[in-house]
Amino acid sequence: TLKEKYETYSLFFFLVLFLGEIVVNEVNFVRKCIATDTSQYDLWGKLICSNFKISFITDDPMPLQKFHYKNLLLGEHDVPLTCIEQVVTVNDTKRKQKVLGPNQKLKFNPTELIIYCKDFRIVRFRFDEAGPESAKKVCLAVAHYSQPTDLQLLFAFEYVGKKYHNPATVNGIDPGGGGSGSGQQTPLFETYSDWDREIKRTGASGWRVCSVNEGYMISTCLPEYFVVPSSLADQDLKLYSYSFIGRRMPIWCWNHSNGSALVRMANIKDVLQQRKIDQRICNAITRSHPQRSDVHKSDLDKCLPNIQEIQAAFIKLKQLCVNEPFEETEEKWLSSLENTRWLEYVRSFLKHSAELVYMLDSKHVSVVLQEDEGRDLSCFIASLIQVMLDPYFRTIVGFQSLIQKEWVMAGYQFLDRCNHLKRADKESPLFLMFLDSIWQLLEQYPSAFEFSETYLTILYDSTRISLFGTFLFNCPHQRVKQSTEFAISKNIQLGDEKGLKFPSVWDWSLQFATRDRMLFHNPWYIGKSAPCVQNGSVKSFKRTKKNYSSTLRGIPPSLKNGLINEQEFLPRRNSLILKLKPDFLQQMDSQANSMEQYFREWFSKPVDLHGVILPRLSGTHIKLWKLCYFRWVPEAQINNGGFITAFHKISVLTDQVDMLNQSLRQYKSSSSLQVNCSELDQSRMYFRANGLNDNAGTPDFLSSSFPFSPIGNLCRRSILGTPLSKFLSGAKIWLSTETLANED
Repeated sequence: TLKEKYETYSLFFFLVLFLGEIVVNEVNFVRKCIATDTSQYDLWGKLICSNFKISFITDDPMPLQKFHYKNLLLGEHDVPLTCIEQVVTVNDTKRKQKVLGPNQKLKFNPTELIIYCKDFRIVRFRFDEAGPESAKKVCLAVAHYSQPTDLQLLFAFEYVGKKYHNPATVNGIDPGGGGSGSGQQTPLFETYSDWDREIKRTGASGWRVCSVNEGYMISTCLPEYFVVPSSLADQDLKLYSYSFIGRRMPIWCWNHSNGSALVRMANIKDVLQQRKIDQRICNAITRSHPQRSDVHKSDLDKCLPNIQEIQAAFIKLKQLCVNEPFEETEEKWLSSLENTRWLEYVRSFLKHSAELVYMLDSKHVSVVLQEDEGRDLSCFIASLIQVMLDPYFRTIVGFQSLIQKEWVMAGYQFLDRCNHLKRADKESPLFLMFLDSIWQLLEQYPSAFEFSETYLTILYDSTRISLFGTFLFNCPHQRVKQSTEFAISKNIQLGDEKGLKFPSVWDWSLQFATRDRMLFHNPWYIGKSAPCVQNGSVKSFKRTKKNYSSTLRGIPPSLKNGLINEQEFLPRRNSLILKLKPDFLQQMDSQANSMEQYFREWFSKPVDLHGVILPRLSGTHIKLWKLCYFRWVPEAQINNGGFITAFHKISVLTDQVDMLNQSLRQYKSSSSLQVNCSELDQSRMYFRANGLNDNAGTPDFLSSSFPFSPIGNLCRRSILGTPLSKFLSGAKIWLSTETLANED
């Protein structure tokens, strides 16, 4: 019977609850809407709200559903509570709708629940057959638990608390660790030794690991250990720290092989001491350079769009990708995309980073990134520069260590910027824009990156899962302070540990099985030990003048954006002198010519995949990251085509090459002519060759949104079999978020 079916599904659900996860409300006979104009494709089942996620347990899976990968933490119809952006209830008969906040009352019985997600999804549930009171309770529960008022109410605390009381591993999850699931550890930069290894890796001889902030005695928004010039004594650092905003003194990021260093710091708030302290810091950085080169300062607050501008661009982008019917906006879509200014801002970050790469790589000068608090734009620019300069950060483990070093440990405010506690009206999408910028480089130089765009998208999604401590806090000190308070309240003995240990997002085995982690690997990647050889010679790709001229266009106006401090050449407001000094104008022209020559020479040579890479910045080269923003829009997807077709073909080809290499190695070692099966099972390709003569065709379930959107989309109607007239009807599909927000 139907009742027995629901009891079976309830039993199944309870079996997969995580430690600390509890069901807070549930309702039966719920319909999940797949289509917008018919219930033919809809799913029936039970809607459940826990303190970790909302889940929908279906009666019967759709026959056409084919999922490409499985998340071990989340089911096919699950949404983590921290991924929910807005909860909207609708009553059809009374024609009412309400955006639900925490601890709010609902005066009408909802007939529909619409959940707007931070990952561009829209999920709809209908309560036509469900009890009205049960429907109301589950809606209020979703609104309440998705908008917690306190950090310690996030699920990670409940899970880790239970874990310490019950140390046995449950559901394969164990707190702590930075493993990738394949035995390779990601440095977390929580210890002295991690920083010391990074100094040695980059050859930064004039720098040392500083422990002056142990116990967070100096600054609560810096890590306990960081790197400073060797000539600066701890006593000097303590003295200077009072003059910086947030006491965020200069910290080292990276060293070039030519000796130039990348440093970031907050602004100096003490106006009287500003020049004196600034000079001493610059002198210390200069002394750490083998050639005693000058220091170049880049004021990021003056050079780049601010957080509010980026937020506004993101809201427009989201409205364009989510709220507007694709078929209605097709004619003006490109101009609408341009009006969001999202791609313009992505280009500005890439451009400014490339200009600073020129300073480090060509001019051999150290670069100091200066920002008001030094924990937003500097995270972005410092990371982008290092990806362009250092091939280690273009590997999976290297990229993860970069994010850990420049974002997590350096105090990027993930809790506030991701708006986990809904304390702000909007989230700040700066980390997403950074991943978008990395995607632009990956799109332009696929052979230079070990990871794929699927990896970048899953990494973005992981910021919305409240189990991991990686993206849950504003700084390391907050993790220690809050988790220690939580441990005391729950009577957890910490011993020598500095706060609770939360699971690390870098242990990907917690989310994905070995096969699904293969999606992270980029089949185009050429490792250090595998040069690209064709016809007996190393293959290179010459760039013509046409390729790089568009990149160089517009460089002179950008000189004020980071190459020379603005205050050095802009007249004061009350000044009558409006012209620059002739010698300074000559200096600007010389700088522009030198930089243009650097870019011209770089683009005229074959790309060194293990050297510097620079972005192409013309309109045709900066693209929309469709896999991330359009994966839930079937109208924008290509079935059995698009980028994924090439990805499939190159994966099979790469796997065949690996098999040939293994066969050759075995042949030369005179052991066995048979390829070892266990060795073949270690393939890093998701799509694998069945044999050396494999001619397998493209799988039927592929679409350009692979691996996220299945056939028979779970959020919107599938485009398969939809008549053209439906796309030309011009009917509005979704209610606008802005419209709903104004309704009560």
